[in-house]
Amino acid sequence: MKKKQILAKLMLVLALLTVMSLPSAAQTRVGPSGLKLPRFVSLKSDRVNVRAGPSTDHKVLWIFRRAGLPVEIIEESDNWRKIRDSEGEMGWVYHSLLSGRRTALISPWQRAGTIVPLLREPRENTPTTAKAQIGVQVDVNECANEWCDVGVQGYEGWIKSNLLWGVYPKEDIE
Repeated sequence: MKKKQILAKLMLVLALLTVMSLPSAAQTRVGPSGLKLPRFVSLKSDRVNVRAGPSTDHKVLWIFRRAGLPVEIIEESDNWRKIRDSEGEMGWVYHSLLSGRRTALISPWQRAGTIVPLLREPRENTPTTAKAQIGVQVDVNECANEWCDVGVQGYEGWIKSNLLWGVYPKEDIE
Protein backbone atom coordinates (compact mmCIF):
# COMPACT_ATOMS: atom_id res chain seq x y z
CA MET A 1 0.00 0.00 0.00
CA LYS A 2 2.81 2.44 0.84
CA LYS A 3 4.37 1.93 -2.60
CA LYS A 4 1.11 2.94 -4.28
CA GLN A 5 0.84 6.08 -2.11
CA ILE A 6 4.44 7.04 -2.84
CA LEU A 7 3.92 6.42 -6.55
CA ALA A 8 0.72 8.49 -6.54
CA LYS A 9 2.49 11.39 -4.77
CA LEU A 10 5.40 11.16 -7.18
CA MET A 11 3.02 11.29 -10.16
CA LEU A 12 1.30 14.35 -8.66
CA VAL A 13 4.63 16.13 -8.19
CA LEU A 14 5.70 15.29 -11.75
CA ALA A 15 2.38 16.58 -13.12
CA LEU A 16 2.75 19.85 -11.19
CA LEU A 17 6.34 20.28 -12.38
CA THR A 18 5.26 19.68 -15.97
CA VAL A 19 2.51 22.33 -15.78
CA MET A 20 4.83 24.83 -14.08
CA SER A 21 7.48 24.38 -16.76
CA LEU A 22 5.12 25.17 -19.66
CA PRO A 23 5.72 28.52 -21.39
CA SER A 24 3.43 31.30 -20.17
CA ALA A 25 1.53 31.39 -23.47
CA ALA A 26 0.52 27.77 -22.91
CA GLN A 27 -0.83 28.63 -19.43
CA THR A 28 -3.72 30.72 -20.66
CA ARG A 29 -7.01 31.05 -18.85
CA VAL A 30 -10.15 33.07 -19.47
CA GLY A 31 -10.65 36.30 -17.50
CA PRO A 32 -13.94 37.92 -16.42
CA SER A 33 -14.05 39.76 -19.77
CA GLY A 34 -14.29 36.41 -21.57
CA LEU A 35 -10.89 37.00 -23.19
CA LYS A 36 -7.79 34.92 -22.55
CA LEU A 37 -5.18 35.80 -19.97
CA PRO A 38 -2.43 36.65 -20.37
CA ARG A 39 -2.69 38.56 -23.65
CA PHE A 40 -0.92 41.44 -25.36
CA VAL A 41 -2.66 44.72 -26.20
CA SER A 42 -1.47 48.26 -26.79
CA LEU A 43 -2.04 51.65 -25.19
CA LYS A 44 -4.80 53.67 -26.86
CA SER A 45 -3.70 57.09 -25.62
CA ASP A 46 -0.59 59.24 -25.26
CA ARG A 47 -1.40 59.60 -21.56
CA VAL A 48 -2.23 56.48 -19.54
CA ASN A 49 -2.15 56.46 -15.75
CA VAL A 50 -0.89 53.23 -14.21
CA ARG A 51 -2.27 52.74 -10.71
CA ALA A 52 -1.35 50.65 -7.67
CA GLY A 53 -4.79 48.97 -7.66
CA PRO A 54 -7.97 48.60 -9.71
CA SER A 55 -9.71 51.91 -8.97
CA THR A 56 -9.15 55.66 -9.14
CA ASP A 57 -8.78 55.57 -5.35
CA HIS A 58 -5.35 53.98 -5.79
CA LYS A 59 -2.32 56.19 -6.35
CA VAL A 60 -0.81 56.70 -9.78
CA LEU A 61 2.48 54.80 -9.96
CA TRP A 62 3.58 56.26 -13.30
CA ILE A 63 2.17 57.64 -16.55
CA PHE A 64 2.76 56.15 -19.99
CA ARG A 65 3.16 58.88 -22.61
CA ARG A 66 3.29 56.85 -25.81
CA ALA A 67 0.21 55.57 -27.65
CA GLY A 68 0.60 52.17 -29.25
CA LEU A 69 3.08 50.84 -26.71
CA PRO A 70 2.56 47.10 -26.18
CA VAL A 71 1.60 45.86 -22.71
CA GLU A 72 0.60 42.45 -21.41
CA ILE A 73 -2.68 42.03 -19.54
CA ILE A 74 -2.08 39.54 -16.73
CA GLU A 75 -5.22 40.02 -14.57
CA GLU A 76 -8.69 41.57 -14.79
CA SER A 77 -10.96 43.12 -12.20
CA ASP A 78 -14.25 44.58 -13.41
CA ASN A 79 -13.23 47.35 -15.85
CA TRP A 80 -9.57 47.37 -14.77
CA ARG A 81 -6.66 45.46 -16.25
CA LYS A 82 -3.42 44.60 -14.46
CA ILE A 83 -0.67 45.07 -17.03
CA ARG A 84 3.03 44.36 -17.31
CA ASP A 85 5.31 46.45 -19.52
CA SER A 86 8.47 45.39 -21.39
CA GLU A 87 10.60 46.22 -18.34
CA GLY A 88 8.52 43.96 -16.09
CA GLU A 89 6.79 46.79 -14.19
CA MET A 90 3.17 46.09 -13.25
CA GLY A 91 0.13 48.19 -12.41
CA TRP A 92 -3.56 48.70 -13.12
CA VAL A 93 -5.05 50.53 -16.13
CA TYR A 94 -8.68 51.32 -16.95
CA HIS A 95 -9.84 49.05 -19.79
CA SER A 96 -10.92 51.83 -22.19
CA LEU A 97 -7.32 53.09 -22.34
CA LEU A 98 -6.24 49.81 -23.98
CA SER A 99 -6.62 48.68 -27.57
CA GLY A 100 -6.65 45.24 -29.19
CA ARG A 101 -4.29 46.61 -31.85
CA ARG A 102 -1.13 44.49 -31.83
CA THR A 103 2.21 46.21 -31.60
CA ALA A 104 5.62 45.05 -30.40
CA LEU A 105 9.04 46.33 -29.42
CA ILE A 106 12.07 44.95 -31.22
CA SER A 107 14.32 43.14 -28.74
CA PRO A 108 14.23 45.72 -25.91
CA TRP A 109 16.45 43.37 -23.85
CA GLN A 110 19.39 43.69 -26.28
CA ARG A 111 22.14 46.29 -26.22
CA ALA A 112 21.05 49.72 -27.42
CA GLY A 113 22.26 50.59 -30.90
CA THR A 114 21.94 47.05 -32.23
CA ILE A 115 20.37 46.89 -35.70
CA VAL A 116 17.91 44.14 -36.69
CA PRO A 117 17.04 43.40 -40.33
CA LEU A 118 13.45 43.14 -41.54
CA LEU A 119 13.37 40.50 -44.27
CA ARG A 120 11.40 40.25 -47.52
CA GLU A 121 10.18 36.73 -46.75
CA PRO A 122 9.59 34.74 -43.54
CA ARG A 123 12.81 32.74 -43.68
CA GLU A 124 16.53 33.16 -43.11
CA ASN A 125 18.87 34.44 -45.83
CA THR A 126 16.33 36.47 -47.78
CA PRO A 127 16.91 40.09 -48.82
CA THR A 128 16.54 42.82 -46.21
CA THR A 129 13.69 45.29 -46.81
CA ALA A 130 14.60 47.60 -43.92
CA LYS A 131 16.66 47.79 -40.75
CA ALA A 132 15.37 48.74 -37.32
CA GLN A 133 17.10 49.61 -34.06
CA ILE A 134 16.51 47.78 -30.82
CA GLY A 135 13.50 49.18 -28.94
CA VAL A 136 11.67 50.40 -32.03
CA GLN A 137 7.88 50.06 -31.78
CA VAL A 138 6.36 48.18 -34.73
CA ASP A 139 2.84 47.30 -35.86
CA VAL A 140 2.30 43.54 -35.96
CA ASN A 141 0.46 42.65 -39.18
CA GLU A 142 0.55 38.87 -38.85
CA CYS A 143 2.54 36.04 -37.26
CA ALA A 144 2.87 32.40 -38.29
CA ASN A 145 5.45 29.69 -37.83
CA GLU A 146 7.67 31.78 -35.53
CA TRP A 147 7.83 34.70 -38.00
CA CYS A 148 6.00 38.02 -37.84
CA ASP A 149 5.28 40.53 -40.58
CA VAL A 150 5.78 43.96 -39.01
CA GLY A 151 5.60 47.54 -40.20
CA VAL A 152 7.15 50.78 -39.03
CA GLN A 153 7.07 54.24 -40.64
CA GLY A 154 6.06 52.93 -44.07
CA TYR A 155 8.53 50.02 -44.07
CA GLU A 156 7.49 46.40 -43.76
CA GLY A 157 9.29 43.10 -43.34
CA TRP A 158 9.51 39.77 -41.55
CA ILE A 159 11.27 39.17 -38.25
CA LYS A 160 11.54 36.14 -35.95
CA SER A 161 8.88 36.33 -33.23
CA ASN A 162 11.49 35.67 -30.52
CA LEU A 163 12.97 39.09 -31.32
CA LEU A 164 9.73 40.86 -30.40
CA TRP A 165 8.27 41.87 -27.06
CA GLY A 166 4.52 41.92 -27.60
CA VAL A 167 4.14 38.52 -29.27
CA TYR A 168 4.17 35.10 -27.61
CA PRO A 169 6.51 32.39 -28.95
CA LYS A 170 4.80 30.48 -31.77
CA GLU A 171 1.71 32.71 -31.55
CA ASP A 172 -0.39 32.93 -34.72
CA ILE A 173 -1.83 36.37 -35.49
CA GLU A 174 -4.01 37.02 -38.52
